[in-house]
Amino acid sequence: MKRYLFFAFLIITLNHQMNAQTEQEAVRTVLENFIEGTSYNYPDKILRAFYPGTPMFLHNDADTVMIYSAERYASLYTRRPPGTRNRRYGTILAIDIEKDIASAKIETLIPSFDKRFIDLVLLKKIDDEWKIISKAATAEPIPKTIQQTTPKPVKKVVIDGLNKPWSMAFLNEDDALVAEKDGSLLLVNLKSKSTKVITGLPEDVAREVLIDTVKHSNGIFPAAVHGKKMSFNAGWFQVLLDPDFQNNQYIYLSYAAENDEQASALKIIRGQLNGSMLSNVQMLFLAGPYSHGLYHYGGGMAFGSDGKLYISTGERNFYEHLNPKIPVAQNIEDPRGKIIRINPDGTIPKDNPDFGRKGVPGLYATGIRAAQGITLNSNTGQLWFSEHGTMQGDELNTIVLKANYGWPNRTTGGYRTKDYRPYEVSGTEYTDPSYFWQHTIAPTGLTFYNGNEFQQWKDNLIVPGLSKGNLWRMVVENEEIISAEELFINDRVRLRKAVTSPLGILYLLTDEVNGKIIRVDNANK
Repeated sequence: MKRYLFFAFLIITLNHQMNAQTEQEAVRTVLENFIEGTSYNYPDKILRAFYPGTPMFLHNDADTVMIYSAERYASLYTRRPPGTRNRRYGTILAIDIEKDIASAKIETLIPSFDKRFIDLVLLKKIDDEWKIISKAATAEPIPKTIQQTTPKPVKKVVIDGLNKPWSMAFLNEDDALVAEKDGSLLLVNLKSKSTKVITGLPEDVAREVLIDTVKHSNGIFPAAVHGKKMSFNAGWFQVLLDPDFQNNQYIYLSYAAENDEQASALKIIRGQLNGSMLSNVQMLFLAGPYSHGLYHYGGGMAFGSDGKLYISTGERNFYEHLNPKIPVAQNIEDPRGKIIRINPDGTIPKDNPDFGRKGVPGLYATGIRAAQGITLNSNTGQLWFSEHGTMQGDELNTIVLKANYGWPNRTTGGYRTKDYRPYEVSGTEYTDPSYFWQHTIAPTGLTFYNGNEFQQWKDNLIVPGLSKGNLWRMVVENEEIISAEELFINDRVRLRKAVTSPLGILYLLTDEVNGKIIRVDNANK
């Protein structure tokens, strides 16, 4: 009997060892496909090693991080075998397997660049097949000759003392209009550092209010304290020049407008700028109704290549349960939570999409929570916008005629209201985001880079964020984001807007009481 038990135990042990050896070989095969693909420029072998869409965090330098998808990474390699000059030597240093997950360490030497890369790889067994599901890399210090060819962005404060600047519009290379959320509309000279307040603005801009928590005990205001002033997102928003500004002097301004009951709504105006005075002011659009709560107005504006004015309006709800049966952003009769398209004089373009008799005049797209930034890709004519989620769910989208971007019925994040279940309108089709983050970014005023300071950044999308002061460079090809690089990860500050000057110099606006205009220079140019 003991002999039978011994042999049974021996068989089980041998089977276990054989299975472990088989899994080791399977994982090693995947890693060798990756190494061979990168060493000999075989993109198909690289893709064979990765689960589709796998993110990679690639080495760049101490203050930035590159994020590529597996598909984008593989596309960097061609099917032409490299010469000895760029030869790579990859070695698997370690493999550790636990059931259906594994980790591995790979060393890659590139003698011609004097670089030693270390890749940490995470694998998962999916449908009986091992795949890489994440990869991060680091490297030894880059030699000076290579380092000099690598962009090295640095910040230079041009002007400070601004009151939470929200947007900036250049009149010329030195003079610009700056809208302060909690201040004024200013005429700023970047050389002399001088500022001048623009007069003639409307007086109904919403400011800090004294919140009565008894009156507003229904959850309109989050965690308000009786007698405390809370400003949230009210104030001046986007300032924008007319495409024909040199001839007509029209500027456009979005802001939180307030009525006698201290309720507010997003309002769009235009007026003619003469020196430091605004005249002939007219209202173009009101995203009513007026409601309480100083947040989620939207307020992004941009002119399309068609000469029409595109406006993002926020849904104005802090908690999802405050929505009516048909959520605000989904209701075509409500102008909030939408993309609006109007003529420069406020009239409705004849070629706007038809949403039926009850559709809001100017309605172009629906399903938006809180979008503060819109920008035009001048090379393609495509408009992009950034959108705030609640619990994660921050997105980038392209503006598409009659698209429904899903909020609150579809989101890449979560809800503030626990167990919220939005009402589904039958037959609705939703548009997926062009890009979304898996952590909170709070993306704001974005821009396409068109300058010469950073040649490698040409036509990249620059996206600033409020959360933890993040700034992103997104590589866009065929209106798709193929990689993302986070900049200044060791020098964070809340950012409200990225904008380029007429000569293509990149500027950032910081969201601070002591707000700053920051110029981004290349220390390695």
